[in-house]
Parts: sequence; C-alpha cells; structure tokens
Amino acid sequence: MNHQEFISQVVPLKNKLFRFARRYLEQTEEAEDVVQEVFIKLWTRREKLDEYRSVEALAMITTKNICLDRIKSRRHPVDPIDDHRRFLENLPEEQKKDYSEEIFRVRLAIKALPTQQQMIIQLRDIEGYDFESIAEILEMNENAVRVNLSRARKRIRELITTSKVYDYQRN
Repeated sequence: MNHQEFISQVVPLKNKLFRFARRYLEQTEEAEDVVQEVFIKLWTRREKLDEYRSVEALAMITTKNICLDRIKSRRHPVDPIDDHRRFLENLPEEQKKDYSEEIFRVRLAIKALPTQQQMIIQLRDIEGYDFESIAEILEMNENAVRVNLSRARKRIRELITTSKVYDYQRN
C-alpha cells in the first residue's frame, strides 16, 4: 500500500477508531493517543496491508488490543461518571443544552454494562457494524455477539425505565 492508498483507506477510520477507543478507555486524551498508535502500527505494516481482507477490521482489532493493554497497565481505575461530568463541564453552555437528560441516562446505562457489552453496543448501534464484523473484531462467536447485544439492550431498557441508572451514578 502506497502513501495515497493509506491516506484514502486508513485516515478516514480516525473517528470510528477514536469513538471505539473512547468507549474502552473513557478518556479522550488516551483514546487520541491510541488512535495515533494504531496509525503508526498500520503505517509500519503498510506493505502488508493488502494481504488483509479488511483494513478496517484490522484497525479495529489493533485498537481493541492496544486499549486492553492500556487498561491492564492502569494502576487506578477511572470513574466513568466523573469523567463524563468533567467532559460536560468543559463544554460551552450552548453545547451543554444538546445533552438532554435522556441522552445522559442512556450513556450512564451503557457505562453500567460489562465492557464486552459496551463494545458490542458501540460497534453495532453507534458504528453500524454487522454481526460478522463485530465477531471478528471482538474475536467472538457471532451468536455470542447477538446474545450479548440482546442482553445489553434489555439491561439498558431496564436501567432507564426503572431509573436504576441513577443508583449507578451515586455509587
């Protein structure tokens, strides 16, 4: 893969990779660092990228693996609710209004899910990946992806409709 092909095929993945890394790491700056690291890894392997069926899937798998490595190396876990509050505090007032109560509740409910279910929700409902691609990226069975997605959606509905999402926020 030459320079132009790399720019046309890999660089447009930046936002997807960022959102995916952000979901794992829950920190904007660290997610940006991961995306840069993924680009460097892909650039150093650019001569062999044509051998892969999907460069996008490779980029997502690389992102996932780097995120998992970073999570394992952390000494202190990050509180996703505090991180979200800090994010909202740094927004201009006119943008804060865009974050309605419902969106906040959905985000809290997603954060209350196990990490694997969070990733499946991110990939399927936010990024629009098909089940086969999600299974490949997360190295899971396709049926397991479907089951986890169903359970995640059910849990989100339960948390939102019973207001248990606020119990998670308080803990």
